[in-house]
Amino acid sequence: MNIQFSEEKMNKVREIIARYPEGKQKSALIPLLHLAQDEFGGWLDVPVMDYVASILNILPIEVYEVATFYTMFNMKPVGKYLLEVCHTGPCMLNGSDDIIAHIKDRLGIGPGETTPDGLFTLKPAECLGACGYAPMMQLGKTFREHLTKEKVDALIDELRAQANN
Repeated sequence: MNIQFSEEKMNKVREIIARYPEGKQKSALIPLLHLAQDEFGGWLDVPVMDYVASILNILPIEVYEVATFYTMFNMKPVGKYLLEVCHTGPCMLNGSDDIIAHIKDRLGIGPGETTPDGLFTLKPAECLGACGYAPMMQLGKTFREHLTKEKVDALIDELRAQANN
């Protein structure tokens, strides 16, 4: 696999790096990791992280430390639909453990696993900042709030239908 940003993404990389003073290019790391994850299949393989390190002229370990710390970065391939269920205090008190267990039972996967058809990955998430809407999950760029087993079932059915069209 040739690891190289498209010209369009490379222009965005240059724009992001230019936001920071000379010698402080490492400050662009998180936005570049987001671009890399988006560009290279939804996850950050070691060669991809090495590529980002080379662009920023930093050590690969500096990239690994950041990428493995934040749950928003995927360290292995994920399904088409990434179900990130908040499991911190307020969501847990409002039933997120039951929601995670229901998804496990419904899809036959555990946290961090992907369904055999490659459609769904279940990922527990740290606080998603919507405690008043607990329990909740992030699905791509949207939040699904006040989750119930019925809402989760309807969502899974809706996503399966979208995938089959």
